Amino acid sequence: MNKEMTPVDIKILGKEYRIACTPGERDDLLESARQLDKKMREVRDTGRVVGQDRIAVMAALNIAHELNQAKNAQNTGSLDIDEELIKLQNKIDTTLNSQEFQT
Repeated sequence: MNKEMTPVDIKILGKEYRIACTPGERDDLLESARQLDKKMREVRDTGRVVGQDRIAVMAALNIAHELNQAKNAQNTGSLDIDEELIKLQNKIDTTLNSQEFQT
């Protein structure tokens, strides 16, 4: 299946890029470009990293780190929910078992 690709102009650190994407991906691409531009400006403005290549690498590392933290937090939350469900199931089983002996 060949989707129609359309060009989208984005600007990162003052430099323009033309990227091809499907019409349905356009808004996500523009938002991603805004986030990348913001992160690269933050890295550049610290004054500790010089050169666009190095700024891009540091921004990418920061974004990847934030993504991993978010995934880990999400997985930890899932584990907590699973543990709570197991505890609840055990309480239900205990209650049902104790009621069987009473009847």
